[in-house]
This record gives sequence, structure tokens and C-alpha cells, in this order.
Amino acid sequence: MKRVITYGTYDLLHYGHIELLRRAREMGDYLIVALSTDEFNRLKNKKSYYDYNQRKMMLESVRYVDLVVPENNWEQKKTDIAKYEVDTFVMGHDWEGEFDFLKNQCEVIYINRTEGISTTKIKKELYGSDTK
Repeated sequence: MKRVITYGTYDLLHYGHIELLRRAREMGDYLIVALSTDEFNRLKNKKSYYDYNQRKMMLESVRYVDLVVPENNWEQKKTDIAKYEVDTFVMGHDWEGEFDFLKNQCEVIYINRTEGISTTKIKKELYGSDTK
């Protein structure tokens, strides 16, 4: 079985998220999503509209997602790859090169994000600012 992992906050779940998850799932047989916890988001100076449990529940209802695990810190990626026997690590192209250090553990792929949609754009249009 080929296992794929991706990471993110997945706040205000939108079709860009779904498209990223669909494409990531096509790269393997089992998709793991490491979801940023509320505590980790605070460390990143991000504020989610939905709390961790709500975001987790929404992701678990997406048919492309097989497992949702908490992302507690930047450093856990190496241990997650070993723990879940990951073959492919997938992130959006805006992270290009940032996770190349994982290439000695698994395949690292950066995929293009869906144009015209992002959580930042939604928040800006709704709230009149680009709050993280």
C-alpha cells in the first residue's frame, strides 16, 4: 500500500482544499492529513475560524482522506513519515523547496494550488482584512 501525507490548517474548508486532497490521494492508496492543532496555529500566529476538532471532523468527512492526525510542531514531519510508513510527502507549491530535507525518507512532491481560491482570500473578502 502506498501512503501519502500532507499537512495544513484546513480552516474554512473550500474547493481548493478538496482539490489538493483529491490530487494527493491520487498519488497513493492511503492519505494521511496532519492537521495543525490550535496550539500550533497560535505559535505560527494563525487564528482559525473553526477549532481543531471541528476542522478534524470536516476533513474526516472528505472521501479522499483516510486518517487525520494532529500536527503539533514543525519538527514532527520526520517522525510522522517513519511512524506512518509514508511513501510520498505532498505540499502546495508555495512551500517549494522547504521540505526537501525529507527526500532521504520519502518522495517529496509540491503540487500547484487551485488558482483563485485560498483561505486568506476568503477571509479578506469576508472580513476586509487578510487575517491569518
